[in-house]
Amino acid sequence: MSLAPRAVLVHRRTEYEELLARHGTHGQAAFFLSSRGRSIEEVARRHHRTREALRDVAAAVPLTWRSSRVERADLDRFLFAPEDVVVVVGQDGLVANAAKYLSGQPVVGIDTDPGRNPGVLVRHRRTDAAALLRAATAAGRTVEALTMVEAVADDTQRLVALNEIYLGPPGHQTARYRLGPDGRTDPGEAQASSGVLVGTGTGATGWLRSLWLERGSTTPLPAPSDPRLLWFVREAWPSPATGTSLVSGELNRGQGLRLTVESDRIVVFGDGMESDALELTWGQSVRLGISATALRLVV
Repeated sequence: MSLAPRAVLVHRRTEYEELLARHGTHGQAAFFLSSRGRSIEEVARRHHRTREALRDVAAAVPLTWRSSRVERADLDRFLFAPEDVVVVVGQDGLVANAAKYLSGQPVVGIDTDPGRNPGVLVRHRRTDAAALLRAATAAGRTVEALTMVEAVADDTQRLVALNEIYLGPPGHQTARYRLGPDGRTDPGEAQASSGVLVGTGTGATGWLRSLWLERGSTTPLPAPSDPRLLWFVREAWPSPATGTSLVSGELNRGQGLRLTVESDRIVVFGDGMESDALELTWGQSVRLGISATALRLVV
C-alpha cells in the first residue's frame, strides 16, 4: 500500500526574526535601526508577507496528504522521502539550498516577495499553491530538469549543488593542489590559487557569471537544463613550482575535472552552504562533473 504524498514546506528565518533573535524585542530592534537612520517597518512588512505565504501554502495542502516543515538551517538533518512534494516558500536561493538534499522529488517554488526576488526558481504565487500541488503528483506533470554539479572524493564523500561548487582554502590563505582532466595518468598541473569554481546553467546568473565576465570568456554560458558545466580557477599564481595554463574550461556529460590536494586542508561546498562542506587533506583527490541527479522543478 503506497503512502499518501507528503508536502514538505521549506522556509528560512526572515530578516525580522533574525533581528529579534539578536535584540530581543521589536522595540529594541527598531531603536537599533533608527539610531542608524533606518526603519524596521519595511523589514516587518516583508516578514508578515512571508508568514502569510506560509499560512496560505499550508492551507492549500490536500486534506488526504501528510505535511511537514523544515527550516533552512535544518536541511542537512531532515530526511526527505521519495513520495515528498517539496514546496520552497521564499527566495530563489532557498531552492538551491534544498536541491542538494533531494533525489528526484518534484519541487514547487513559491515567491514570497514578487518584484524583490528575481523569480528564476520561485516562479509561482502563493495563490497557485493548490493547483501546483495537484499538478506535482499528476500523471504527465510538466517539470523542468535542471542540471546539477557533483563532487565525489576518493573516500566516497559526495556533494551535489544546483548553482556551483567551490573548492578552496577555509580562510584567506592560498590553496595548493594539482588540477587536470579526470582519467589521465599524469598528476595534473600544480597550482596555487584562491580556489576553483565549477558551475551550472542555473548558476550562470550568479557567481559563475561574475567569473565568466571577469575573464572575458568566449565560451557560451550554459542554460539551466544544458548538460554542460563551466569551471574557473580564481587568481591562479604563477611561480617556478606552480602554473596557470589550466584556468578555465567546460565539462560535458561523462567528462570530469580532478583536483588533488597539496595543502593542509581544502573545503568543498555548494551553493553557499559552508556549514555542510566536505573537508579534504593533503593527498586526497576529488572529481567534479555533472550529477546523475537533476532538480525537477514543477513549471
